[in-house]
Amino acid sequence: MAYATQEILLVLTLGGLAYLHFTPWIAAAVVALMAVVVLSYRQVVHAYPSGGGSYEVVSTNLGASAGLVVAASLLVDYVMTVAVSVASGVDNIISAVPGLADQRVGLAVGFVALLTGVNLRGVRESGQAFAAPTYLFITGVLIMVVTGLIRYLLGHAPTAESASFGVAAEPADAGLAGFALVMLCLRAFSSGCTALTGVEAISNGVPAFRKPKSKNAASTMSVMGTIAVAMFVGVTALALITKVHITDDPCRLTGLPGDCASYTQRTVIAQLASAVFGGEHSVGFYFLQAATALVLILAANTAFNGFPLLADILAQHRYLPRQLHNRGDRLAFSNGILALAMAAGLLLWFYDADVTSLIHLYILGVFTSFTLSQTGMVRHWNRELRAQPDPETRRRGRVARVINAIGAVVTGLVLVIVLATKFVQGAWLAVVAAVLLWLVMRAIRRHYDATSAELAVTDPHTELARPSKVLAVVLVSTIHKPTLRALAYARAFRPDELEALTVAVDRDETGALQRQWEALDIDVPLKVIDSPYREITRPVVEYIRSIRRTSPREVVGVFIPEYVVGHWWEHLLHNQSALWLKSRLLFTPGVMVTSVPWQLTSSARADHPARRAPGAVRRGEPVTPRERLVGHGADDGRPPG
Repeated sequence: MAYATQEILLVLTLGGLAYLHFTPWIAAAVVALMAVVVLSYRQVVHAYPSGGGSYEVVSTNLGASAGLVVAASLLVDYVMTVAVSVASGVDNIISAVPGLADQRVGLAVGFVALLTGVNLRGVRESGQAFAAPTYLFITGVLIMVVTGLIRYLLGHAPTAESASFGVAAEPADAGLAGFALVMLCLRAFSSGCTALTGVEAISNGVPAFRKPKSKNAASTMSVMGTIAVAMFVGVTALALITKVHITDDPCRLTGLPGDCASYTQRTVIAQLASAVFGGEHSVGFYFLQAATALVLILAANTAFNGFPLLADILAQHRYLPRQLHNRGDRLAFSNGILALAMAAGLLLWFYDADVTSLIHLYILGVFTSFTLSQTGMVRHWNRELRAQPDPETRRRGRVARVINAIGAVVTGLVLVIVLATKFVQGAWLAVVAAVLLWLVMRAIRRHYDATSAELAVTDPHTELARPSKVLAVVLVSTIHKPTLRALAYARAFRPDELEALTVAVDRDETGALQRQWEALDIDVPLKVIDSPYREITRPVVEYIRSIRRTSPREVVGVFIPEYVVGHWWEHLLHNQSALWLKSRLLFTPGVMVTSVPWQLTSSARADHPARRAPGAVRRGEPVTPRERLVGHGADDGRPPG
């Protein structure tokens, strides 16, 4: 509602002011579409009260491949929700404080970073926190609309600050007629369809409602649709009454008081608030701008809940990396939150946080989800009707099927219109992103399936057969406490053979090492291998592999002493040889690599209680009753059930 009318006007003014008289007809088409989509999703709410949303509906009724199309579209849509909502919120902040125009991108990225930090902290959605800004925004817009219409009916119509400006038509869009005019109107209609984004959100959150859940969710959707239509119609009517003139480029406005390069256009909402409430310094103007900016930022936050949850479901179904299924120490899906933030931040930076540019990428995924979801619902009702003997239930099912069929046809037609009118303006990027995401998810599933098949147990007796011999090799660079700990640890495994291994890169140092080894009377043989090119990794790897070649049934256990450090820069100074060795040896079959840690004094810093995960208790610290329960598995951090 904050930017749908504005997007219609931006497209129509490409041809100048002459085409603004098409605005009421385009708005009427958007309202009709809103009614169809709301009625269609009411059927989804009743049929799928579990809150699966479009992905569950399509996967269940149209198959996994179609479900992945919806999933890919929704993931792209969530990214665009963050980008568009934050960019629009920043636009409204700049409309109230024009001096911030040069910091547009910084503000937008900053808000994304703020939302990311809040969600990583595990702060859940709060009904009260979300209700207050939403009600303030609705109340402010409706008061503005009613006040403006009353002034109009009394003969004192408010006038927008841009009413006196002319608009120079784009050369390619001047004097349109016939097919070109139809395409311009269709493009304006597809931009206005941003008013429908988020309509499906209630179908994803049915379990959050009070009982009867489906009935309350459906009623809420109807109320939401009614309020949205009233606001959209009111804002559009006021925009025509006040003669708001807005363009994609301020330099196309004529009659500006100064240089167009330094002129900052206010949003439609801002111009209407200024005109109705008595100027840009009125209380009503600042109230509505604050409410609009706040509700848009909160709208972006809903994607931080939806994206990680959908990614979690896809990860469980093995379509996305399993890391997206992991929760952080605050029980938030940290990896999903970070992935969403990075994608949205990059879009805002690349498109300079421009709402109009981002809109082209936005609604394509929305209507892909709409169309496939309603098509899936038609198949759902077909299946239900075949198994339903009750006449009254069958009658209701047939009515619902007709509603969903109409929804599928209408949203499918809008999808074609959006694709045709927005593709070259930037929607191609959303298409490419969704297609690539679909292909990647399919490839990930194939990989996981192939890995599962490869790792499946076929002959337990063979897999459990004891190795013919176990050889333990402890890598030695010098004789110190970590080396002796590694030797003691390897000996505790009771291998068939135990030997220490060092690489002779310097004859003097190697000789000193051998003499010290004998002087300490260490009862483990020390094997020295030459390295003519002063390398360490290659000689060790070749030696281990030679053992495997001569005795394929032997298992070689390689024990590597490592330092545990507390500062990031210490990682650059230690363990580099160990890291390279492990990375090479892990590719050798029959070789087990064991790191034997030695904690340096600085590592105590990293073990500070504030930095440890909840439930981790250091020896000597008091144990709370909750920690005792966690330790015994009574509370493992997962939701009940």
